[in-house]
Amino acid sequence: MGVNQRIKEARKALKMTQIDFAKAMCISNGYLADIENDSRKANDRIVKLASMIFGINENWLKNGDGEMFYKSSDEKITRLVSIFNELPADFQDFVLLHIERLLKLRENQENPPPPREKNHEKP
Repeated sequence: MGVNQRIKEARKALKMTQIDFAKAMCISNGYLADIENDSRKANDRIVKLASMIFGINENWLKNGDGEMFYKSSDEKITRLVSIFNELPADFQDFVLLHIERLLKLRENQENPPPPREKNHEKP
């Protein structure tokens, strides 16, 4: 099985239509259909997009090695660092800012502020 068929297999494993899968990757449905039908070759850009967007193991896509999806924290961290290092410095700053905001959001959800007491006195 080649890259094109593994892309199709991963899409089906995600229970996504060609339309939704293509839309998430910002490619046309026709382009994806051509890939899945072996009319077009899935280039490195398509492989990277599928990996980054859907968490599909890039090694599995290219060679059929390993699991279809990244699962362990180590695999996710390796993937994250690889993607992060490809970004320009200002994008890296943007990513870090949003990670920090996500952590603060999670902290606020886990430790909500106490409810404010209503003042029952009449003015």
